[in-house]
Amino acid sequence: MPLTRTRAPQRSEEQLITLLQQKAVPLPPIDDPSFADAFDRFADARVVLIGEASHGTSEFYRARAAITRRLIERHGFTIVAAEADWPDAAMIDRYVRHQQPADWLERGFRRFPTWMWRNRDVADFAGWLRTHNASQAPEQRVEFRGLDVYSLGTSIREVLAYLDQVDPAAAQAARQRYGCLSPWQEEPAIYGHNVMRGEPSCEEAVVEQLRALLDQRLGYLEKDGEHFFDAEQNARVVLAAEQYYRAMYRGSTESWNLRDRHMFDTLRALLAHRGDDAKAVVWAHNSHIGNAAATSMGWGGEFNIGELCRTAYGREAVLIGMGTDRGEVAAADNWDEPMQIKQVRPSRDDSWEQLFLRAGLAASLTSWRDDAALREALAQPRLERAIGVIYRPATERQSHYFQAILSEQFDALLWLEQTTAVTPIGPRQVDHESVPDTYPFGE
Repeated sequence: MPLTRTRAPQRSEEQLITLLQQKAVPLPPIDDPSFADAFDRFADARVVLIGEASHGTSEFYRARAAITRRLIERHGFTIVAAEADWPDAAMIDRYVRHQQPADWLERGFRRFPTWMWRNRDVADFAGWLRTHNASQAPEQRVEFRGLDVYSLGTSIREVLAYLDQVDPAAAQAARQRYGCLSPWQEEPAIYGHNVMRGEPSCEEAVVEQLRALLDQRLGYLEKDGEHFFDAEQNARVVLAAEQYYRAMYRGSTESWNLRDRHMFDTLRALLAHRGDDAKAVVWAHNSHIGNAAATSMGWGGEFNIGELCRTAYGREAVLIGMGTDRGEVAAADNWDEPMQIKQVRPSRDDSWEQLFLRAGLAASLTSWRDDAALREALAQPRLERAIGVIYRPATERQSHYFQAILSEQFDALLWLEQTTAVTPIGPRQVDHESVPDTYPFGE
């Protein structure tokens, strides 16, 4: 007979609130030097994945930066890997490792949503990391890398620029192969739509180009291993992006899974490139770093980088979620529309957020990684909120809430009761609205 899992009887809301009051660790303000002390308990991990409940909340960015600083300074973490495009993150990486000036603020992150990474909190962390790295030998400096898949046109240009320098003949061949995609480099979604309607795909050409690059690996590595690694990852982004934009029109589950598989593969490549002692912090949305198998996402067939890390690394992967009750968030009404400062509605009565609110702590860390009793108590489905770069409060239940078994989704949760919006850098229109608007949580 097949084995079935037996759960302990579910506790009432009042029992859960009492338990959270007993188990939660109160935290000082984020700017307090002792804020991140409580996160030392996760230092034995190889990968610490730190989430966010929205892409536009300053406290999430600042808290994540404070925790990451602690893990770097005290515990030897060497990679920060973000839900950002590889070429744009590479500009920050070269800045923090003293390879170029801070031109990422002008040149990087031009694609919507610009505020997600080009904001004051990210700039502050990048400045700190550059200062930290100044006292390190070049090979010991902490990296800032991107994991995402959207940079089709930029990654093509990066591969060609690399080959122009090291192998002009190979660059000419690469231009011919990538020429298949050239009409759609800046509008790859149109390419995917055309393939869906029966036009030939460019898959064979981009696979051939990656293979051609890898065939010359030894020779290119001898010239400059770091630049080759960058070019290789850009070629892999081109391959994944070509697949992603075709998959968009076959279904959201397939495209989501392809994207998160690419992010996981990139993380593994970063760890392997850095060496056996490499330790990484991942910055991404809760919907990416929490174990999807414990949410309605996973029950619908989607997986994510958090689930893949938990499977691959076991206890050496720690998944830390974040949550808030109310405040404000930087978000748009629709994709590719201007950023606004929107008011976040107080959490629903039937949500996980509401239980943490009623526990009565303005800021806290609750960890069940080594607490079997708490883990079992929180092993029940309840609504959880997710806000991406789009926020539509008027349809919040349908657009932004999903079912999650909290203790199987994360190893711990950082609670920040009231939050504020990030401050974008650059000439961008910001609308301060007095009345909440509408939207789905696009990632």
